Amino acid sequence: MNNKRRSVPGIRHYDGPAGGWGALKATAIAVRTQMDTFDAPATLLRTNQPDGFDCPGCAWPDKEHKSTFQFCENGAKAVTWEATSKRVTPAFFAENTVTSLLAKSDFELEGYGRLTHPLQYHPQSDTFRPVEWEQAFARIGEILRGLPAEQVEFYTSGRASNEAAYLFQLFARELGTNNFPDCSNMCHEATSVGLPRSIGVGKGTVSLEDFDKTELVISIGHNPGTNHPRMMGTLHELARRGVPVIVFNPLRERALERFADPQSVIEMATYGSTDIASTYFQVKAGGDAAALKGIAKHLLQFESLRGGVLDHDFIASHTHGFEAFAADIAATAWEAIESESGLSRNDLEKVADAYAKSNATIITYGMGITQHNKGTSNVRLIADLLLLRGNIGKPGAGICPLRGHSNVQGNRTVGITEKPTAAFLSRLEEVFGFTPPTEHGHDAVQATQAMIDGRAKALLCLGGNFAVAMPDHERVFPAMRTLDLSVHVGTKLNRTHLLTAKETFIFPCLGRTELDMQLTGRQSVTVEDSMSMVHASTGKLKPASPELRSEPAIVAGLASATLSRTRVNWRDLVADYDRIRELIEKTLPGFDRYNERIRIPGGFRMPLPPTKRIWPTPTGKAMFSVFEGVDENRKGTGENILRLVTLRSHDQYNTTIYALDDRYRGVFGRRDVLFMNEGDMAQLGLEHGDRVDITTALEGSIQRLEDITVVAYNIASGTVGAYYPEANVLVPLDYLDKESGTPSYKSVPIRVTLRSKEIRAL
Repeated sequence: MNNKRRSVPGIRHYDGPAGGWGALKATAIAVRTQMDTFDAPATLLRTNQPDGFDCPGCAWPDKEHKSTFQFCENGAKAVTWEATSKRVTPAFFAENTVTSLLAKSDFELEGYGRLTHPLQYHPQSDTFRPVEWEQAFARIGEILRGLPAEQVEFYTSGRASNEAAYLFQLFARELGTNNFPDCSNMCHEATSVGLPRSIGVGKGTVSLEDFDKTELVISIGHNPGTNHPRMMGTLHELARRGVPVIVFNPLRERALERFADPQSVIEMATYGSTDIASTYFQVKAGGDAAALKGIAKHLLQFESLRGGVLDHDFIASHTHGFEAFAADIAATAWEAIESESGLSRNDLEKVADAYAKSNATIITYGMGITQHNKGTSNVRLIADLLLLRGNIGKPGAGICPLRGHSNVQGNRTVGITEKPTAAFLSRLEEVFGFTPPTEHGHDAVQATQAMIDGRAKALLCLGGNFAVAMPDHERVFPAMRTLDLSVHVGTKLNRTHLLTAKETFIFPCLGRTELDMQLTGRQSVTVEDSMSMVHASTGKLKPASPELRSEPAIVAGLASATLSRTRVNWRDLVADYDRIRELIEKTLPGFDRYNERIRIPGGFRMPLPPTKRIWPTPTGKAMFSVFEGVDENRKGTGENILRLVTLRSHDQYNTTIYALDDRYRGVFGRRDVLFMNEGDMAQLGLEHGDRVDITTALEGSIQRLEDITVVAYNIASGTVGAYYPEANVLVPLDYLDKESGTPSYKSVPIRVTLRSKEIRAL
């Protein structure tokens, strides 16, 4: 940063690489402040090991277990945050009212430690009090039986195991609803909708082995150092062997610039690091589609002049719709591409030339692609670019959506979807003897709207921090209080738990790190990573409290108490999770020999027909798409419009905030900041450190975030960044991708004004 800027509390330049000694120091602090130092080393060394537990953080797959340790800095934070020695007991709740706790941040609430007892809200005292498990189940069952099934919402967090998620969907469907607001609705639903239309499956096509064979990686709209940090090891290996990594991202993110591998003796001993991005393009927020169309435009022009660029045999044999795609690209003007992307034609031609030279290319992307008004179309545009050169279904190539939570993909695979297939419902009926509902249910936004409208009366949350993760808090938070019932399964307290309904219950569950003992002995659960590998996870730590129950046991208890005519022996399933997996195998494709294969270290991969160039689409071919124009989002109204990107800090995972630092971006001890381009600041008469208010610049919107400090940052012109979930108040509930229902957190039109003083016109 410029040394002439005025000093701002908590803002200082960080010059180190991602990883390295800074990561080891942060890991040591996390261990010291959360865990018993005797237990910590053994616990961390079991992370992502064949006989250990799956990291409760990101969904990046496990590589071969040859390294000293299989966890990263943020993974260590996730483990120590869960395995903390701090406890939230009934005595804590007796001394703290819900009203007083609601004044706390989620960071403070989760910082109190692990929940130890099942709890019920008592409105007379405004406190949570302990309740017996069976008493709570019985009361919840009584309420649910008195409600129409369509008025009940079943929310699932991506941390839930396959076994818990499968039982959860079974419970809901036997009750009679497909209402499954899910955390994936807020992140990669555009992938789940877009990729089936393009290639026939809603998952990525690459494996870790493909990264060993690739000649080029194009990284779009994600920050791996924070959001999927174990990926940094893979990118580090690519950079060290000279594979180009081309990055498109509005912000300069340290992990995509320089990384020091904590397992590299040389880099640690010499304080060295490795440059990750071979080229870094700071695309404007919402400008990715324009950039992708620019790359495709140059490829098609190059092909018409010289030939040899497109894979014509692949296009002819394996795709449909190329002519319409090519016509649209030809009709898209370079002026529009440059204006919307913020990049020059020369920049995009260079990327296209690099892509044309590569015999095997992988494109990775994150929520910078999906969380837009046209997120589904963005995903399909990436697939289009890969199809042009046959880069799906061959070694070293493919599409790689980067999932967030460790089992968000697995939950969808085992049935957490508001739009189930007829084949799946038929199998459920055949195996379980009840007729499941066929009409589509609610996604996350639809469920929230149903609460606001009074059409939803109950919310059951299998993990997560639902209300805080959603946009439009000014409408969502009050809606939670109108419910007849809310039930929350979790390990720690959060603000959603405190938005009490007429009756509210909190159920403490085992974490990934903890020993799960049932009637037949120690149990393992399974998860599916971003590359469709399914593997076992087995905790070993002593549970935080003898009162804790596993997620499958809690779901089974709720179902048994609610479904008076059920033919499912819920308690028998919980006694041995192999029995749950046997039912998954009977009702879902790809899980044959499930129990046998998860006992093999590393597990097994789910079927991915496109990797064999088999396309489960209606035409039997991969489908090109047409992205009309270059705009990804609705335009803002008025003057001085900027586009807001919501961001996670480095000390954060989803709504879980481990600390108030974001060291790679130079922010320490605070989160009330707005990252701005210095040119934009100058045009608006702002200075580094100014305090501003932010207002959503959409017609009819009144969203506002007040008293935020401006921080000069290396970010694309016209783009600003603020932290999620605090900035979610600026995202209207109906500002979303209509095809997938994904809220558009990554490009909200906003206007910035000085506190108590209007910014002068441009």
